Amino acid sequence: MSDKVLIIEDEPTLARLVTYNLSQEGYETEVVGNGAEGLHRAIHDTYAIIFLDLMLPGMNGFEVLQKLRQNHVKTPVIILTARNAEEEVVQGLKLGADDYITKPFGVAELLARTSAVLRRSRNEENKPTAGSAGDKVIALGDLQIFPDKYEVFLNGQWITLRPKEFEVLLYLAERPGIVITRDDLMNVVWGFDYIGGQRTVDVHVSSLRKKLELNQQTVQIESIRGVGYKLIVNRKTNGPGR
Repeated sequence: MSDKVLIIEDEPTLARLVTYNLSQEGYETEVVGNGAEGLHRAIHDTYAIIFLDLMLPGMNGFEVLQKLRQNHVKTPVIILTARNAEEEVVQGLKLGADDYITKPFGVAELLARTSAVLRRSRNEENKPTAGSAGDKVIALGDLQIFPDKYEVFLNGQWITLRPKEFEVLLYLAERPGIVITRDDLMNVVWGFDYIGGQRTVDVHVSSLRKKLELNQQTVQIESIRGVGYKLIVNRKTNGPGR
């Protein structure tokens, strides 16, 4: 069975371009011209991937993306954005987009990004999970990470992380105090075939840092200018001189 793709795009010419080229590669495509209908289909049907224009009439792409993730729809999303729209890209990634394509784009880029996102998504789905009795745990200060369950607890409270945020945190937590370059993070978390920029790494780290620094000070992500990031653990003190 071919992969089914949902294209939420109100520009007919662009929608036809995406549809034609994906169809030529064997994908089954559906096109929706507004956000509300696109959201309804994405929630009530199953797709391998969603292409989402951000500037839609009525309900815009940001709202669609936010509601998708709030409804626990994990279908990978590639946002379609205008050239020189970095703020749109950043906001889209923060809301849970998996990748982005800047208009206008070529056929080779469209197919390469589609293939890469699908491959990463399937790799994540096939990761084994362990039984609760033998769960591995990484404990750092107020932070507990359960790699086999993709769960993180902060001060005993479960915190919500997107899959890529979790993978960034896990990679840093397994190497506390060691500087990890942006290239290393991108290759490990997004894969060597990822053709997005390092800005994607920075956006995910920024979002992750805000969640970690909420009501705790023992674990922090420190930026190393021009290089990358490292996870630092500040030991708790019990009083003066301790």
